[in-house]
Amino acid sequence: MKKFPIPPFTLESALEKIQLAEDGWNSRDPQRVAQAYTIDSEWRNRHLFINGRDEIIDFLSHKWEKELDYKLKKEYWAHTENRIAVRFEYEYRDVNGQWFRAYGNENWEFDEDGLMRRRYASINDLPIKESERKFI
Repeated sequence: MKKFPIPPFTLESALEKIQLAEDGWNSRDPQRVAQAYTIDSEWRNRHLFINGRDEIIDFLSHKWEKELDYKLKKEYWAHTENRIAVRFEYEYRDVNGQWFRAYGNENWEFDEDGLMRRRYASINDLPIKESERKFI
């Protein structure tokens, strides 16, 4: 299975890949999102190490049960032939109604079919007031 665009990336294809990732994550559909990753994909997400699609689906399912009204924006940082770096922000509220904005960076590595085989994310959360939200 190929997930276009595939490496080697140009600026245009890297931007397209980033937008596809943003759209996928904003769907909040763990099954859909997991299809962009290799079967044995490696993740570091904050303090967690996640391996393979089954763990990705489990992680995302739990994430979006706790992070309500999730909305994400990714921005291009850099790319090489099969790697892309992005910065991102997302907002969500918890079950108690407290809003948060998360900031971070991700480094992505893709296989020859355009599936992401490695995702390393560093993320920080900041409590915000509902009136401070950017992504409505």
